[in-house]
Amino acid sequence: MIYLVGDLQGCCNPFERLLQTIDFSPSRDHVYVLGDLVNRGPDSLGVLRRLRELDNAATCLLGNHDLHLLAVAHGVRKPHRSDTLDEILHAPDREDWLNWIRQRRLAVHAHGWLMVHAGVVPQWDAAQTVALAAEVEAMLAGPDVGEFLTRMYGNEPDKWREGLQGVPRWRCVVNSLTRLRFCSVDGTMEFATKEGAGGAPEGFMPWFEVPGRRTAGTPVAFGHWSTLGLINRDDLLSLDTGCVWGGQLTAVRVDGATRELIQIDCPQAQKPGKS
Repeated sequence: MIYLVGDLQGCCNPFERLLQTIDFSPSRDHVYVLGDLVNRGPDSLGVLRRLRELDNAATCLLGNHDLHLLAVAHGVRKPHRSDTLDEILHAPDREDWLNWIRQRRLAVHAHGWLMVHAGVVPQWDAAQTVALAAEVEAMLAGPDVGEFLTRMYGNEPDKWREGLQGVPRWRCVVNSLTRLRFCSVDGTMEFATKEGAGGAPEGFMPWFEVPGRRTAGTPVAFGHWSTLGLINRDDLLSLDTGCVWGGQLTAVRVDGATRELIQIDCPQAQKPGKS
């Protein structure tokens, strides 16, 4: 059985209850976790341990909070007040955990679904999305990860162009796959707005509503956008339902003739609006 799961964000207990609810068996089942494995929840290290225990039965994507952990660990960013990463950062085997995280994927196309953490700019189809993700994955897993992280953050370029090379190219890929919510018809990305779909700034729209986007013929699953909430369409799954904010942890079984939705109620670990 194949399950797609929204943002965990260090909420290990709800994840464990989810696995028990679906009677998850690593020898039979596979779970795809759509990024933001860690941070803001109470047990980020516990989440990593549980995912690593699942071994080849779990595929984990990287989200913005996972990249933030790597950046903090490399001294590129300062911790935020709401971070809950100390248990990882101060663990005696922290380097093992950081190395494990930086070898995770940014995009996967499997079982008929293109899976990312945040979004896909309209110029990319599924194959290009996975190929561009692989370029950044190689940088994160490589020996120059620290240097890459120092140059990874920034809002420019805010639009994909085929001629982009080097760090601007990879930064654009990171921003699309781990930060994107709204963009314009021409693919210009907007990063300031965190409201739901109805809060789109003038001239922008949810990335999945852009006319003519090249992933329109491919079912896409993503997390990242808790204020958007659950979308459960044949061609689109939005699965960040605010577990860390006291919402729910959501999984969808996507194999078989009938789609199955599973949701676990979660205790509130962070108050919305806390920075």
